[in-house]
Amino acid sequence: MKLESIARELDLTNLTPTLAGAATAEVMAGYASDLLSDVLANAPEGGVLVTLQVHLNVVAVASHAELSAVIFTSGRAPDPEIVAKAMAEGLHLYATDADTFETVGRLFALGVKSGRDA
Repeated sequence: MKLESIARELDLTNLTPTLAGAATAEVMAGYASDLLSDVLANAPEGGVLVTLQVHLNVVAVASHAELSAVIFTSGRAPDPEIVAKAMAEGLHLYATDADTFETVGRLFALGVKSGRDA
């Protein structure tokens, strides 16, 4: 499913709207974790990370893991300098008021599977 379609279906707030590529980025898998070492070890390349962590290390880890996007849950959003770093890295950022459990369930219903199943 296209990243842009996921954002629309989940009514996500796009934190990096001027970053190109959301319309063409195909996301087949995702990962949910707040433990960044776990994300590094297990998140699927090209996937989407769902987390409530909003600090700079999330962007660094997501970029290193070659993820397409990060969805911040529970009404949280990173500071502008973190968004700027994500833009420089080509990483799409989104936010939602929904909690992580609901967000992951909705992603799964849309056909986004875990890295093991994609």
